[in-house]
Amino acid sequence: MKQLQNKLQTPAKMDKISHRFLQVNGLKLHIAEIGSDSSPAVIFLHGFPEIWYTWRHQMIAVANAGFKAIAPDYRGYGLSDPPAEPDKASYDDFVNDIASILDSLDISKVFVIAKDFGVWVAYSFVLLHEEKTAGIVTLGMAFMPPNAYKHHLSLPEGFYVQRWQEPGRAETDFGRFDVKTVIRNIYILFSRSEIPIADENQEIMDLVRPLSPLPSWFTEDDLATYVALYEKSGFQTALQVPYRSSKLNLGYGEQVPKVKAPTMVIISEEDYASKVPGVDEYIRSGEVKKYIPNVEIVHVPNGSHFVHEQFPNHVNQLILTFLDHNKHVKK
Repeated sequence: MKQLQNKLQTPAKMDKISHRFLQVNGLKLHIAEIGSDSSPAVIFLHGFPEIWYTWRHQMIAVANAGFKAIAPDYRGYGLSDPPAEPDKASYDDFVNDIASILDSLDISKVFVIAKDFGVWVAYSFVLLHEEKTAGIVTLGMAFMPPNAYKHHLSLPEGFYVQRWQEPGRAETDFGRFDVKTVIRNIYILFSRSEIPIADENQEIMDLVRPLSPLPSWFTEDDLATYVALYEKSGFQTALQVPYRSSKLNLGYGEQVPKVKAPTMVIISEEDYASKVPGVDEYIRSGEVKKYIPNVEIVHVPNGSHFVHEQFPNHVNQLILTFLDHNKHVKK
C-alpha cells in the first residue's frame, strides 16, 4: 500500500501525455494517451461539459502504476471531428467509435472508466463487447434498466435535462453568453449538491449568478483549456448526445442483461445526480446487484459530480486498487 501511496503523490506531468488522431468510422478522432503499448489498457470516457482533459489526474496515476491510459474526445467534442449530421448523432455512434479506437490500437482487453453520460457509453460497450472488457469503473451512476430509470425520473419541467432536450432552447440560453461563461456556469452548477432546476420564467444559465467563483479545485487555467476546445467544437453534438439522442443499444430485447465484468461504482454523496428520485435507493437497497452481481459500491463523503477532479488522490487510489486486483485479466 505504501508503494501505491507514493505513486498517488506523483505530480501530474501533463507534458508526458501525448496526443494523436485516428481515422475512425470516417472521422478523425483525437485521443490523449500515456503509458507503454505493452501495458494493460485503460480507456477513460468523459461526460458533459468535459473533454479528455477531465481525466488528466487519473491518466498520470494509472500510467505511473504500469497501465496504458487512453482518453478520447467523442466525435463532435474537443479536437475530434464532428459527425456529418450532428443532429443525428447517437449513443451508438459513440460506442462504435470506442470499439473502433481499441481495434485501431490493437487492444483486445481493456478496463473502462467513465462518468456522467459516459457511464451509458461504457455500459453499452461492456454489454456488447464482454470479450473485450477486463473491468469497469463508473463514477456517479451505476447500470440501471431503462424502465426503472424512467420510473425514477419524476422531476419538474425545469430540470436541466428536460430543458436541454428541447431543440433550440439550450442554444438560445447559451447564445446570450460567450463560451467561457457557459462552461464556467455549467461547471459551477454541476458542482453543487442541488439538482439544477429552473423556475418557469428562468433559464438554466440564470441559476448561476454573475461572478460566482469556480470550485476551489478547478482553476482558471483548467477553464481556459475547456473553453479553447468548446470554442472549436461548439455545443451542437454535445447537446445531441447525451440530451437529445434516445438510441442506446444495451444488447438485449425483453430481458434486462447483467453486467458480468468486475465493476466498481464510485458514488459521491454530494453529487446532484444521486439526488434524482430513486437513484440513491436503487444503490443502497442492493437492487443494483440484480444487474451488476460483481459490483463494489464506494461512497465518497463530500464528493461532488466532479469527484475525480475534486479529490484526485482518493479517486486514483480507488481506481488503482481496482485495477491491481483485476489486472490478471490479460490484454
